Amino acid sequence: MAKKMKRQVTRSASAETPMVTPAAPNAGPSNGSGSRYPVRSSSTSTTSSTEFNPDYSYVVTDLKRIGILAASFITILVVLSFFLR
Repeated sequence: MAKKMKRQVTRSASAETPMVTPAAPNAGPSNGSGSRYPVRSSSTSTTSSTEFNPDYSYVVTDLKRIGILAASFITILVVLSFFLR
């Protein structure tokens, strides 16, 4: 059987983002935000102008229909329980 070769992973320059790290682990926050964890630089962060905003109006109508059916079935069962005794 042939020996497996490990593939070397290369990162593109756009995928790498510089991280700001504290000088010492117990020295407290070094970036002024009150956090000891690495923070991405604000100059390299990108914001998307489009937001994910799905329309779930059909789910609300289905839930209302299910609620009405459940309430009507329970009402029918309660009324039938009085007649079957």
